[in-house]
Amino acid sequence: MRYTIFILLILLTGSLLLFTNCSSQLKGGNEQIELSSVYRPTLDSVSLNYEGNRAPLQPLSFIKLPIGSIQPGGWLKKYLELQRDGLTGKLNEISIWLDKKNNGWFSGNGTGDRGWEEVPYWLKGYGDLGYVLGDKKILAETMLWLEKVLQSQRSDGSFGPMAIEKSYLNSNQGNNPDLWPNMIMIWCLQSYYEYSNDPRLIPFMTKYFKWQATIPENKLLKLYWENSRGGDDLYSIYWLYNRTGEDWLLDLAKKVHHNTADWMQKDRLPNWHNVNIAQCFREPATWYMQSRDSAHMDATYNNFHLIRNLYGQVPGGMFGADENARPGFSDPRQAIEVCGMVEQMASDEMLAGITGDPMWADNCENVAFNTYPAAMTSDFKALRYLTAPNMVVSDGTDHAPGIDNSGPEFLMNPFLHRCCQHNHAQGWPYYAEHLWMATPDNGLVAMLYAEGTVTAKVANGKTVSIHEETHYPFDEKIRLELSMKEKARFPLYLRIPSWSDSARLYVNGKLMDLKTKASTYTIIERNWNNNDVVELFLPQKLSISSWKNNKNSVTVNYGALSFSLKITENYKTSDSRSYSTGEPKWQSTVDAAKWPSYEIKPGSNWNYGLLLSGADSLGNFKIVRKDWPADNFPFSQENVPLEIRAFGKQIPQWSIDQYGLCGILPQSPVVAGGPVDSLVLIPMGSARLRISSFPVIKNQN
Repeated sequence: MRYTIFILLILLTGSLLLFTNCSSQLKGGNEQIELSSVYRPTLDSVSLNYEGNRAPLQPLSFIKLPIGSIQPGGWLKKYLELQRDGLTGKLNEISIWLDKKNNGWFSGNGTGDRGWEEVPYWLKGYGDLGYVLGDKKILAETMLWLEKVLQSQRSDGSFGPMAIEKSYLNSNQGNNPDLWPNMIMIWCLQSYYEYSNDPRLIPFMTKYFKWQATIPENKLLKLYWENSRGGDDLYSIYWLYNRTGEDWLLDLAKKVHHNTADWMQKDRLPNWHNVNIAQCFREPATWYMQSRDSAHMDATYNNFHLIRNLYGQVPGGMFGADENARPGFSDPRQAIEVCGMVEQMASDEMLAGITGDPMWADNCENVAFNTYPAAMTSDFKALRYLTAPNMVVSDGTDHAPGIDNSGPEFLMNPFLHRCCQHNHAQGWPYYAEHLWMATPDNGLVAMLYAEGTVTAKVANGKTVSIHEETHYPFDEKIRLELSMKEKARFPLYLRIPSWSDSARLYVNGKLMDLKTKASTYTIIERNWNNNDVVELFLPQKLSISSWKNNKNSVTVNYGALSFSLKITENYKTSDSRSYSTGEPKWQSTVDAAKWPSYEIKPGSNWNYGLLLSGADSLGNFKIVRKDWPADNFPFSQENVPLEIRAFGKQIPQWSIDQYGLCGILPQSPVVAGGPVDSLVLIPMGSARLRISSFPVIKNQN
């Protein structure tokens, strides 16, 4: 495995700093700037400002800042506001599962006929949305639910709904407790504690995990969902241990790991459900923090690459598993659930902190920019269960068995898709919380780039605010301005993405003499002053990704963005209630006229292959920049500020198939005899209908 030696080298030492032959000191007057470029941070320092892992756990490479430290701006703030005013913010008025009447999560004593994953799924993102935006209405509603959760704790320490729903996968539950929904709710409580420091939370969680420790081995994590997702429980146990230091929690962590599905198999996964994979592949890396056995960390990398080698030869950071990955179904028309997208983003964010590896931030941005936006309508008022890199119809018909689900899985609908309807909420709030992280050497790292302001402690507890101005990923310039009451010396880390091999760095207008390298961190350490300015330029350039295992198709990239053919999208509005799949998905008082569904059909030809001009394959491509949208929202066809002009030919034999899906890719190179057409490509995150993996037209010259 290509990462094995590298991972062993870093993780076994724990404190190894790898330089890319770029380290220097610059002096000017009394100023001294130390510059370096590293693959990972050192782990021989302990943060004086933020709580990382407590011994004997492996130290974290980067530490998540308390919720509220980061105030997003620009397009990300706009997205969060759309989320607040759209499906996430109004879902408690729509979803039957969030109706407070007879709800096991809201009764205060666990009684009620509804009480599985839906409430904590939604609250996980809804609450964090309120914390990030400081929205009083959301905060008040969040507290109504959390107070009921706290009230529900029983004398033995268990909490939440008592009547656990028996799905078809839990039909043999017997008297085994189902810990899965509580795993999610514990994450909700962790976020609330990080935001509020409410003193009730630590005793509540301690009592709960003491109860969990009494569950016999033959009853612990035996049901399908909890067994797959025990890594979420493991993470929460470490979260509590880091705040209490009670050794019995490490014994419980060992018990949980040993009873979780085996995510350490070299050539297979314990199951092939897309959400489980995106969420659970990191379990060995989480356990690594206690075991310190590099084989566990190696297993997480293996899981990530295994699913992508088999089913992920596509753009957008994900893989094809429209419910489950299946042999023979790896074409880019195979889709991924919204749940899978947001869980992958969360996993990437966590692994960036655990490992320090910038590849996790790269993949998180890939999903966030290129896959996730297309799963929602641009007003954030409806979502579709499944989204694919090549998707030319988004309708309410049944496309099985071309996809592994039956029903209207491509329909943009606010009422359907019970899991994703609620779980989508975590995507952007979690992303906003991980823009910046604390470093072990009492500095800060810009992990994910987006406009906003971070306020955090550095050096010996001194406070700094860094205001970030950027239109990244649609632009190459990132400007950071520091605000502080007193000067402080600390390291500032800037992640250099994997696609950037010629970044330039300026400090107070002066070009720094440092040769940066892709997939590293540039570190600037100096005595920082109020109003200091750092400018990072990440020059965007065109590139081609080739998918050999998917018929030699190609994707066009520009910096962090992957591009799709611009297809005219014709929207047809319908009554969302007409698509019920057997059980009600909405509250009786909802005004359905305000929450329509949308079918999207193509209004222009889509079956094009690209003309690539020999050795200079991108020579005929042209970048067209447009004005930044006045409403700060670039993820729509109307507003997108970047286009690529290209040339291609239609491939008549490539058409809609018998399942109503985009036909399977023809093998490239393709012989096409028609005329050469001028094509417009737009970022695939802005395209609800899209061709992002293109056949290549054979050059007949």
